[in-house]
Amino acid sequence: MNTENTSKTVELSVVVPMYNEGEAVTQNVQRFVEVLRKLDIDWELIPVNDGSTDNTKEQLEKIKADNDRVRYASYDTNRGRGYALRTGINASTGKYVVATEADMSYGEEIIGRLYQELKNKQVDILIASPYMPGGKLENVPFARAVLSRGANWLLRRAVAPPISTVSGMTRGYRGDAIRSIPLEEDGKEIHLEIVSKGSVLGYKFDEIPATLAWRFSEERIQKASKLGLKTVKHIFSHLLFGFSEAPFLLFGTVGIFLFSIGLIVGGYVICQSLFANRTIGVLAGPSLACLILILGGLFAFLLYFLSYQNRENKREILKVRQAIYLLNQESQKTPNMDE
Repeated sequence: MNTENTSKTVELSVVVPMYNEGEAVTQNVQRFVEVLRKLDIDWELIPVNDGSTDNTKEQLEKIKADNDRVRYASYDTNRGRGYALRTGINASTGKYVVATEADMSYGEEIIGRLYQELKNKQVDILIASPYMPGGKLENVPFARAVLSRGANWLLRRAVAPPISTVSGMTRGYRGDAIRSIPLEEDGKEIHLEIVSKGSVLGYKFDEIPATLAWRFSEERIQKASKLGLKTVKHIFSHLLFGFSEAPFLLFGTVGIFLFSIGLIVGGYVICQSLFANRTIGVLAGPSLACLILILGGLFAFLLYFLSYQNRENKREILKVRQAIYLLNQESQKTPNMDE
């Protein structure tokens, strides 16, 4: 992996994952540079070349040679959006960090809005949300929009912060806060991971309304609207995340359902035995079904308690890891009195 490093602390870092951006790299980076210059603050732009197979890296090298505020990061193998984000965040030095898409699908003004609101609201994580009042989607295929809304509806019930958009990438962070979270996801699940771990660590969340507008060609939009294997994989991984964060959504619900049906069947068996004089042989099938349903419900409840305990253990480990990180940061700031 190749990264351009600096020890200088800046006001704002902007992290932009890129993969096979082709000839659009120079144009897109120039748009970011123009937006950041208008803010009249000390800034750095960190495009992350996520193992592109085209000339993205070469173009970033040329841009870096002309502008030392563009600090690109690059590695040879495509690792996924999560890995690219982690790379850019770890390389950032800004008091505030904004992460967004290379094509500025949330508009050029979103960087300045996130930066200003981060300062004004004094929050740790600020999300650009198309699903809160005032936000909207433009040019997004219907099937994608429905899936995205449905997934965020479910995920909102699995995480603690009262936010409407859990899966979006365009966000602003307080630099020390996001760099202190031990992130591990390599794929798009990193957006969910940040919300989950940030919530556990007590970080403050907020949202601003934003417009997500797909700026692709008609051909690319038609292709993206088809729900292929990759889309199904993302949906499945998001569901797994939701159930791991709120195990009651799966195991608790299933347990209640099975146990309730088992009790109903059991009530039927008892009524048939007492009032209809049905023999045990005749009621053997319903009796067995009652037993299986009740045991299945109890087993689901057991899985719920085990999953809940596992989640709590992971959260405690997360807090310890963050405490170690903060201690290391503090020790680096403390001058050596023996020198």
